[in-house]
Amino acid sequence: MKKKAFQETIKIGTLVNGLQKDPAEYIGQILPHGFESFSITFWQTMGDKNLKKMAEDIKKALEGSDAIISSLGVFGNPLENGKLDRETAKSWEKAIDNAHLFGSNVVAGFSGRLRGKSIPDSIPQLKKIFVPLAKRAKDKGVKIVFENCDMGGTWQSGDWNIAHTPPAWDMIFDAIPYDNVGLEWEPCHQMVKLIDPMPQLRKYAGKIFHVHGKDATIYWDVVREYGVFGAKKFAFHRTPGFGDSNWTDIISELRIGGFKGSIDIEGWHDPIYRGDLEMTGQVHALNYLKNCRTQYVENPQE
Repeated sequence: MKKKAFQETIKIGTLVNGLQKDPAEYIGQILPHGFESFSITFWQTMGDKNLKKMAEDIKKALEGSDAIISSLGVFGNPLENGKLDRETAKSWEKAIDNAHLFGSNVVAGFSGRLRGKSIPDSIPQLKKIFVPLAKRAKDKGVKIVFENCDMGGTWQSGDWNIAHTPPAWDMIFDAIPYDNVGLEWEPCHQMVKLIDPMPQLRKYAGKIFHVHGKDATIYWDVVREYGVFGAKKFAFHRTPGFGDSNWTDIISELRIGGFKGSIDIEGWHDPIYRGDLEMTGQVHALNYLKNCRTQYVENPQE
């Protein structure tokens, strides 16, 4: 009896700026490093980008590889009513409607929030904007995921996002009761608030549909001597492989929770591996995460 070929359900990739001049050319340049997936991200708006042409160009760039487009991302504040905020909300619709052109079924971004208001105060507006978007996405077979970045916000106030702590996630999932609504999770955003990311990973793994590959380093000696609001910085965003997290444990917990998707490296934050060393750091992270995922070895025939 012929064995069924093994299919890896977790891919390791990176983020690509969708607003740059030629995302397909960029993908073509870095694809030989071994990236398996690419998350196309947009800041606040998709602008006048022709998504159909972009998708066609990217498809050509990926020819001959098994790499995929894991998600489209729109990172802005779709809950407010400024010009860019309204464009963000429209870009969510555009991403949902066009994700299939890229072969993707995930659209990611910030949840938004009412500026200067608390997380509970933002829930009614979140429900107003995202219930129709969640239904629109579900009808098209698309998942909506919220990144867990606080963007400098707190429970009481902020400008961009409310989806950054477990109590907020529970409120969001209650307000938008669709099974295609989940999280774009990473440990970094929890660690820099001195939250242990592992218990929440175990609890919410079933709602994590996309992962950002970003880590953190905590200087506990600085915390003990200066506190978290002192003169010295105590936490640094890091590219995976350079931070404090054990990604073997993270990937194991994702597998236990049934995660099938991509871990896409979010670079451009590491204080050391940036600038001329950006791709050096990202390729190290790629190989590190592949090692943490482990390489498939076929069992002997019985």
